[in-house]
Amino acid sequence: MMKLIVVGCGRVGAELAYRLYQRGNKVTIIDHIASAFNNLPADFRGKTVEGEALNRDVLERAGITEAAGLAAVTNSDTLNAVVGHIARSIYGISNVVVRNYDPRWRRLHETFGHHVVSSTHWGAQRIEEMLYHAELRTVFSAGNGEIEIYEFAIPEFLDGKRVRDLVPEQNCAPVSLTRAGLAMLPDRDTELKAGDIVLVSANLEGIQQVRSRLTALKA
Repeated sequence: MMKLIVVGCGRVGAELAYRLYQRGNKVTIIDHIASAFNNLPADFRGKTVEGEALNRDVLERAGITEAAGLAAVTNSDTLNAVVGHIARSIYGISNVVVRNYDPRWRRLHETFGHHVVSSTHWGAQRIEEMLYHAELRTVFSAGNGEIEIYEFAIPEFLDGKRVRDLVPEQNCAPVSLTRAGLAMLPDRDTELKAGDIVLVSANLEGIQQVRSRLTALKA
């Protein structure tokens, strides 16, 4: 069990606090508007603290001196950045995660060296990828989607091709190939068979190159 603090009781904060509580953690959630706590499910049994998160007394009433982690998830990038900085620099909390609400302010969080979750940036990128090629399914996302792992079932028109025909040398790398239920570590010379399940890791540029190759090979 960990003592955790969530700053901001909007929809994201309430959902996060409840999930952490369900996992058996001791959770405190802060918001400057009392009615915001109505977003919490009725069976939430964590602690709620009304007040400004930049107020030292509010933070200490929330238990920041004993907290193992803090998440600042308000819709104010400035507030999230400053609260995260206070938690790390003054109270020595190393496990700090902040929400990036407006993508234009993402560099602010990076300047502070925070762990950043940008739901707007991440969500837009996921939708863009799904609109391009639904057959390339994201199974893991690192950071804010800078690097992802994609799953792809090899179709008939790729039967007999090599990994190098599908996966470019830059910005993309094969992770695994599963054939008849058995997984292996492929190299660039591995031959592909229809029905194989291939996992590749790539950044956005890399996966766009994979999509271009698929279109060209299918033509």
